[in-house]
Amino acid sequence: MKKTLIGSGLALALVLGGCAQPPSASPSAGGSNTPAPGATPSDFLACMVSDNGGFDDKSFNETSHKGLTDAKTQLLIKTKEVQSTTNADYAPNVQNMIDAKCDVIVTVGFKIADVTLAAAKKNPDTKFAIVDAAYTDPKTGKNTAPANLKGLLFNSAEPSYLAGYAAASLSQSGKVGTFGGAKIPSVTSFMSGYAQGVEKYNQDKGKNVQVVGWNTKSKDGTFIPSGNFDDVAGGKNVSTQLVNQGVDVIMPVAGPAGEGALQVAQGSGGKVAAVWVDTDGYVSQPKYKAAIATSVGKAMDVAVFDAIKAAKDDQFTNEPYTGTIANKGVYLAPFHDYDAKVSAETKSELDKLQADIASGAIKVEA
Repeated sequence: MKKTLIGSGLALALVLGGCAQPPSASPSAGGSNTPAPGATPSDFLACMVSDNGGFDDKSFNETSHKGLTDAKTQLLIKTKEVQSTTNADYAPNVQNMIDAKCDVIVTVGFKIADVTLAAAKKNPDTKFAIVDAAYTDPKTGKNTAPANLKGLLFNSAEPSYLAGYAAASLSQSGKVGTFGGAKIPSVTSFMSGYAQGVEKYNQDKGKNVQVVGWNTKSKDGTFIPSGNFDDVAGGKNVSTQLVNQGVDVIMPVAGPAGEGALQVAQGSGGKVAAVWVDTDGYVSQPKYKAAIATSVGKAMDVAVFDAIKAAKDDQFTNEPYTGTIANKGVYLAPFHDYDAKVSAETKSELDKLQADIASGAIKVEA
């Protein structure tokens, strides 16, 4: 369930998505807007650098940012943040946080991985954590991150498997679809898990629901041509193409650009449903909630909060964290308005699949 990106003699391991949470519940990080018992005001400074989606992307930047704001409220610490608008912003934004004397700096997204690693090596007295990346030797799998750098990973293939099974059960056309913002492991992990879930549904039910947008054998699929996660128009164009091919359930894995799929689903008059990713879209994208069947969530806010707390409490380590179904670091969100459309039989089957993934009886390949 791990992909690697080789660079500077290291492998950048990326895993996304997973949680032992039933479809009727999803975790919410930090948990409270009040200080934790015993918390006292502190000068500890926690900082965050977004990727170019920004903190209002209704997706992984926004969810990660919640971990920072929860830490500020509950731990009574100070915080500082900066949003990136282009890839060129990453290095100067991280350096700005270093210059601000941050005690821990959390960077958000695979695309900031090289910059984060370089900064951590140059600044051993500053703690760093990064969402959606970690550093391992490609041959041995050994963690190669410096002592002050912690990767926060999420096995998104696991809950995507559940979403694929649910999507197949909802499809009336016999075709479900997916597309990505770009071909990177943190995206393709969702798409791969989704397709495997559809395959499981077909196997169990003797059906032939097709997946348009991802090929399990070639490990390739459909991506927004621009490769830009802010390209909502591009996301809408790809979604329209999928619908024109007969798809009636779409899972965009494209950050803000995925809104294009929500627009297409919303405009279909109920003929097309969407599956959101990274967070519960019914909550984060209320404008489109009627079109969202479910979501594949990653508890990035919890992971960020815990990393900040560990740094503050002098319990920080460089051991990577991986969110899974088993440890509730990833989850399938509630069906909300689609609840009545999902049969009791399917819900029971999803509960069983979730338990089997958590126990290891089912292995979902990313």
